[in-house]
Amino acid sequence: MQAGAYPVQFSVDYPDRPLDRAKTLFRPIVAIPILLVLGAVSGATTLWDSGDGTTAAAGAGGVLFVGPLLMIVFRQKYPRWWFDWNLELQRFGSRVVAYLALMDDRYPSTDDQQAVRLDYAYPDAARDLNRWLPLAKWLLAIPHYVVLFFLNIAAVAAVVGAWFAILLTGRYPRGLFGFVEGVIRWNDRVIGYALTLVTDEYPPFRLSA
Repeated sequence: MQAGAYPVQFSVDYPDRPLDRAKTLFRPIVAIPILLVLGAVSGATTLWDSGDGTTAAAGAGGVLFVGPLLMIVFRQKYPRWWFDWNLELQRFGSRVVAYLALMDDRYPSTDDQQAVRLDYAYPDAARDLNRWLPLAKWLLAIPHYVVLFFLNIAAVAAVVGAWFAILLTGRYPRGLFGFVEGVIRWNDRVIGYALTLVTDEYPPFRLSA
């Protein structure tokens, strides 16, 4: 990680090659299996009624937030395996988002980073994290939620434009690619600050690295 850079770093390799038009055309359909896998490990819950009054549910996992928050506040400790779970889950989610955003036509791996890189360092909770700040981070991040609401809408529009461009030319316009990459980066930084609690440094209001 570069000196002076924000602690949460995200990037996607630009696909400087012809992208598969067929995979791009049917991306929402071919992405369904990996979306089901992501939903199964990210806390999504499915409820159904068997018809005889019996209700069943399926779903597990999700970003660990309350547990690390309590450990930081009361023990000034961030268990390493909780950190590793949050990092790998966020990496997996970012790969799926990048795939849906047409930034890579290789199917998202459940463990390899592929062309999508997300990194942040394991914090020494006693030295690097204020023990009381996690109680307020979700509130302090409200300005980012507002900005990201509009940026995410714009990113969806950019992906639609890129979809047409790829079908016509086989290439992802670099300007649109950089914008979508920046929006995902911004989201990941806010998640790292307000949810996975890996840094106390307030996220910058910028798309660039």
